[in-house]
Amino acid sequence: MAKILDNIQKIVSLTDQEKKLFLSKTETQTYKSKTILLHAGEICKYSYFVNSGILRSFNINDNIVEHVLHFACEGWWIGDMYSLLSQKPGNLFIEVIEDAEVLLLSKENQEILYHEIPKLERFFRILTENSLVAHQERLMDNLSLSAEERFEKFCSKYPTLIQQVPQKQIASYIGVTPEFFSKMKAKMLRK
Repeated sequence: MAKILDNIQKIVSLTDQEKKLFLSKTETQTYKSKTILLHAGEICKYSYFVNSGILRSFNINDNIVEHVLHFACEGWWIGDMYSLLSQKPGNLFIEVIEDAEVLLLSKENQEILYHEIPKLERFFRILTENSLVAHQERLMDNLSLSAEERFEKFCSKYPTLIQQVPQKQIASYIGVTPEFFSKMKAKMLRK
């Protein structure tokens, strides 16, 4: 539980009593690789905090092509923000790609915590703002950077994932086909 408390402590300070209350409103689960935590079309009921392992969010288009939106490794949060906030069916899948221990915080309990510990509202507002900034930056990168530059940014953002995540998922994240990615990576290694 120290990881989640350390994550919160980076933004707001909790008393020992507040820490206990926060932890009492969460649940910890372990999942095997390839477990789908959320399917497109479902309403997202949880924010997921990764204690260990790796998760990803993705959608599948009409041509049955996967588009990876986000990876979450140890110490990161993940969820379908649209669905969680609107409580409407989302269009994202959330999948475990490396065996994981995940802390789940339900939307209902998050709202209770906002009332009981108002500074957590600030914590989650800052998380949401940071997420919005990261998504806007990624959108702009996809519009203006070359595939090589997007891959370099991926390597900077997720340095440990290069060896842990299938190349086809990295290719999807940076917006290229697996074949193009393989050729691009080989070319970059020759430099």
